Amino acid sequence: MATFDQEDGTGSYVQAGEGSGAAAVWAPAEPTMAIETELAAFDEYEVRVYDARHGRRLVAAIEIVSPANKDRPESRAQFVAKCAALLRRRVSVVLIDVVTVRDFNLYDELLEWIGEQDQALGDIPPAAYAVSCCWRPRGASRWLETWNHPLTVGRPLPILPLWLSDDLAIPFDLEASYEQTCRDLRIA
Repeated sequence: MATFDQEDGTGSYVQAGEGSGAAAVWAPAEPTMAIETELAAFDEYEVRVYDARHGRRLVAAIEIVSPANKDRPESRAQFVAKCAALLRRRVSVVLIDVVTVRDFNLYDELLEWIGEQDQALGDIPPAAYAVSCCWRPRGASRWLETWNHPLTVGRPLPILPLWLSDDLAIPFDLEASYEQTCRDLRIA
């Protein structure tokens, strides 16, 4: 049973049923564990894309990997869990990882998290890559589809599909975005 407070007409609030034999306020039992700790801090660089015509539903997320996302097992697991949760909600996810100081491939770890693997990654997955992931229908079932591209210094960045719905993708041109950013920041 739940109760709520009501305004008493003077601007003050009283508990519903106060003075009328209402049930006592519930208090939870003592916790089964209490330890001093902090959640792993990690950088979060992402762009979220919403469908304004259908109730502002989140349809795509562009995740830019930072060094803090790759520095510890807990940080990697937290990042991978977030990406898996987005995919589970049918949100397409683009991962852009240019962090080369830590040799972990979070795309590979994401696949491992969901019990799959990409044979194209080989024995030593590249540290720098860009990948687009989404669950799309095929007949009566849904399939995880990915577009993975290793990144190499001096080579053009790829164009990835950014899925806005099951049947609509737009080109996400990383090279054009990079070049425009360099022009805007007056770099090179």
